Amino acid sequence: MANLHIEREHTLGLDAARKIAMAWAEQVEQEFSMECTYEEGDAADEVTFTRSGVNGQLHVEPSRFVLDAKLGFLLGAFKDRIEAEIVKNLDALLSQQAGNAKPKKK
Repeated sequence: MANLHIEREHTLGLDAARKIAMAWAEQVEQEFSMECTYEEGDAADEVTFTRSGVNGQLHVEPSRFVLDAKLGFLLGAFKDRIEAEIVKNLDALLSQQAGNAKPKKK
């Protein structure tokens, strides 16, 4: 069994991070047939995802995302490729959100 651990820092706050996490959950449901459960909390949220051969959580915090996943035996052989795809998708959503951020008026 292979484990994935990915962390991404951000400065978006919980509300914006929540939007990214929800978009990420929708994306992995569609692209990878994952079943996702989203639980909102006061200080942080958690997305639990699963499908045959994969299960894990995405912790959504005001200043970072932390993804931990366990890959089954067959998918463990593709760990590097799966990790690269997750990182690419999460980074794309983060950069998209950063591009949408409007400068504050003084």
